[in-house]
Amino acid sequence: MYQTAGKHRWISPSFSMALLCCGLLMLLCCFGSGSATVGEDVDYGGIPLWINRLLGEPSVLSLQGRMDPAWFRANNPLACPQQCDCPIQWPTALYCDHRSLADIPDQLPDRTQYLFLQGNNISSLPSSVLTNITGLRWLILDNNKLQSDKLELASLQNQSQLCYFFANHNHLTSVPSALPAGLKQLRLAHNQISSINPKAFQKLQNLTLLLLQGNRLQTIKEGDLKGLLRLNLLDLSGNLFSTVPKHLPPSIQQLYLSNNSLSALDDDSFVGFLNLKYLRLSHCGLQNLGIHPQVFNSSSLVELDLSYNKLTTIPTVPTTLQNLYLEANQIQEFNVTSFCREVGPLSYSRMKILRLDGNKLSYHLLPPDWVFCLRVLRSIYI
Repeated sequence: MYQTAGKHRWISPSFSMALLCCGLLMLLCCFGSGSATVGEDVDYGGIPLWINRLLGEPSVLSLQGRMDPAWFRANNPLACPQQCDCPIQWPTALYCDHRSLADIPDQLPDRTQYLFLQGNNISSLPSSVLTNITGLRWLILDNNKLQSDKLELASLQNQSQLCYFFANHNHLTSVPSALPAGLKQLRLAHNQISSINPKAFQKLQNLTLLLLQGNRLQTIKEGDLKGLLRLNLLDLSGNLFSTVPKHLPPSIQQLYLSNNSLSALDDDSFVGFLNLKYLRLSHCGLQNLGIHPQVFNSSSLVELDLSYNKLTTIPTVPTTLQNLYLEANQIQEFNVTSFCREVGPLSYSRMKILRLDGNKLSYHLLPPDWVFCLRVLRSIYI
């Protein structure tokens, strides 16, 4: 009962329950709302993990320190391993992260679709531990001690619903083979991978994202990536490549090769990528003498990152390029012909963002006709 304007009004029990449920729902939304940002100690390989609330996908943030596990355990009728948290708003998610676990908990509930195990000391993935689960969609094992020889093939091969497998920051020396055909994202950044089994990707026609940065790859042989028909993003940054690797899937739209010691870029380094849009080549030690004038001649290219190299002049780029990052080089001259081979009513650069800061240039050194070439430029940094 409550009082307003001198009158008493009664609230029915059903209305009270509705208010309570609404309050609880608002509280849960506050805990797990928004898009998929991550904590400081979890970056999921450096690429954001976006989630779809309409599909019931859970929060990717750790629940440690955000929820009282004892309250949820007392009010959740569903079975939950003692080492994990099972929030009632995401009944198919198990949060077993950051518990100093040496092994994956036994007797995982068969309802499990999203399994968070990052930040533990897990070194093996036995096939028996997941036999009770048939609908697993996400398996996140970042920041553990996984070893390739302790990764039993059947443990993943039988997970036909698995879409995401993350094992960044582990001790893997090779790409796991016998991965399920439905896999869409494979994140293996910052391991010790030096080789790829030629059959590792043969059945992964649905894979769109592959993170292999921070490993020890020196080359990619013909057939190593065979089967990746829909691959969109490939990150090979921070490996041991001395040249742009060959035999990459032609479907790639985002190719990251930063932090490799690339000696040269030949005219055919990126031939065959008909849809390449984003290319990162920062921190590669590149010099103008080693860059072929036509290497970036691709009308599909939208963004090119050549920052933190040893360039002294601006390389030739297509007029369709929109974002060019050249900061922290040794550039001393601004050549309009690098952007426009000719200037006219329909002949101009579509560049929107141009970064030249950290070079040996200043605004007064720009030629007077640069504005006619870069007429749609939004931002220039010098």
